[in-house]
Amino acid sequence: MAKSIEEINEKIRSGSVVVLTAEEIIDVVRKEGIRKTAKEVDVVTTGTFSPMCSSGAFFNIKQDKEKMKLGGGWATLNGVPVYAGLAAADIYLGATALPDGDPRNNNGRPGRFRYGGAHVIEDLVSNKNILLSAGAYGTDCYPKKKREKMINLEDMNEAILFNPRNCYQNYNVAVNLSDKPIYTYMGKLNPNLGNANYCSAGQLSPLLNDPFYRTIGIGTRIFFCGTEGYVVWNGTQHNPDASRLENGTPSIPAGTLTLIGNMKAMNPKWLRAVSFTGYGVTLSVAVGLPIPILDEEMVKFVSVSDADLKAPVVDYSAYYPVGEGDPKLGEVTYAELKSGTIEINGVKVPTGGFSSYVKAIEVAEYLKHLIKNGEFYLTQSVLPLPGPASGKEGSS
Repeated sequence: MAKSIEEINEKIRSGSVVVLTAEEIIDVVRKEGIRKTAKEVDVVTTGTFSPMCSSGAFFNIKQDKEKMKLGGGWATLNGVPVYAGLAAADIYLGATALPDGDPRNNNGRPGRFRYGGAHVIEDLVSNKNILLSAGAYGTDCYPKKKREKMINLEDMNEAILFNPRNCYQNYNVAVNLSDKPIYTYMGKLNPNLGNANYCSAGQLSPLLNDPFYRTIGIGTRIFFCGTEGYVVWNGTQHNPDASRLENGTPSIPAGTLTLIGNMKAMNPKWLRAVSFTGYGVTLSVAVGLPIPILDEEMVKFVSVSDADLKAPVVDYSAYYPVGEGDPKLGEVTYAELKSGTIEINGVKVPTGGFSSYVKAIEVAEYLKHLIKNGEFYLTQSVLPLPGPASGKEGSS
C-alpha cells in the first residue's frame, strides 16, 4: 500500500515513524523482503561527506555609517578574492578561490595551496574574525572608496551557502597509466597504475538511493552542514540520461543537486576546507537526504548495496574525462573499492577514498535521530528534477 509524505510526517508528529539508514535497510530487506519492509519502514536516511568544488557563499555585509558600494569594485576576505559584481553590499566567495600570488609550484615541484575560499568559509562558520579589504570608485550615495576591517558572521545581514553542483550521482575511479605522477582534483595519481582514487559514499550516497529522482526535487528539505537546507535546482552538469545498470543506478557520473542553506546556523564539524597538492583547494560538506518509502519500488532503490553499485575506471593522464563518450578501463563495484584493492588490466591496484564513509554514516545516523525525535520533517517538492528521457522521471 502506497504512502504519502503527508502521512509519513504525521507519523513523525506522533512519534511512531520508523526510520533506518541506507546501510541498515540492506540487511532488513534481505531478512524481511521488499513487501514487508515497505509496510513497516517510513524513511531511509542517506549521507555523504565529500569534497565538492562547486560550492561557495553569498554574503550581504553590513554597511558602516559612511557607506561604500562594493558592486563594481573589488574585495578580498583574508586575501582571497570575492566576486563583487552584484549590489552595493553583496559578494560571492567561491570555495576554490585562491589569493593572488599563491605559488603553483615549489622549485619545479607541485605546490600545496594553503589557504583559499573554502578556508574562509570554514573560518567564518567557526566564528573566527577575518579581514575584509575592499575598494570602490565612490558615488554620491556611496561615497567611501576604501574599507579594511576585521569582520565575522555577526557583521553580515545574511551568509548563505549556495552550492551549484553537489552530491554527484556516482563518479569516476581515477587512475594514471602514464610513467609520471599527476596531480588532480582526485588527488595525486601515481604512475603506472600506482593507485586508484574514488569519491562517493556508495550505498549511503543520496542520489544512488533514489536513482530516478522520485522523491528528490526542487524544495526537498535536507540536512546541510549541521542545519536544514534545501534542494533549489538540479545541479550544473546534471546528466539524467547517463547509462544505467539493471537496478537503475547510473554507471557513470549522472545527476547533481544545487543546494542552499544558512551559514549562520552551520557547524564546522560538518564543513571542512581541503587542500590538494598541485591542484588547489575545495570544500568538504555534509549532506543528508531523507528518502520517504512511498511504495515497494522505493524499497528496491534504497536497498542497493556496495556490491550492486559500479563505478567507471578512467585514466586521467590521457585526457580530461567528461562522461559517457569517454573510453573506460572497466567498471568496479564499491565493495571492491572499499576492500582496499581492485584489479585493472591484470594489475592489483590500491584504492583510496576522498569521501569519508565514517562521516557519511554519522550524517545518516544524525538525520535519523532528528526525524525520530520530531525535529526534522519531510517536504513535498514543488517541481521534480529532470529525469531520464527514456522513461522514469521524478514524481514527488
